[in-house]
Amino acid sequence: QVQLVESGGGLVQAGGSLRLSCAASGFTFTSATMGWFRQAPGKEREFVAAITWSGGIYYAYYADSVKGRFTISRDNAKNMVYLQMNSLKPEDTAVYYCNVVRTQGGSWYALTDYWGQGTQVTVSS
Repeated sequence: QVQLVESGGGLVQAGGSLRLSCAASGFTFTSATMGWFRQAPGKEREFVAAITWSGGIYYAYYADSVKGRFTISRDNAKNMVYLQMNSLKPEDTAVYYCNVVRTQGGSWYALTDYWGQGTQVTVSS
């Protein structure tokens, strides 16, 4: 059974930083491409970042809105995914979720229907 537990959110001023964590279980983590999504009030859930691991090399992908500010990473030994968020903006305010992801046609999609509780990130101006 897939389980994803996000943590690390909070309230931060614009320009600040947060590090989100996602603990994953119930599937073969090392084979999975993992990603982060976010959902702001009244908006659809959107892709933020993804990371895959192949042949000992990590490949990271980002939404244009966070490129250069956010860094995704993973620890395969701990089944953890992280999202380091720097230079935060009020428009980054959202609930952040992790999931197993896939890409198709240049877009990223969650591969499972399971969504954890997410972690709230609030950026004040």
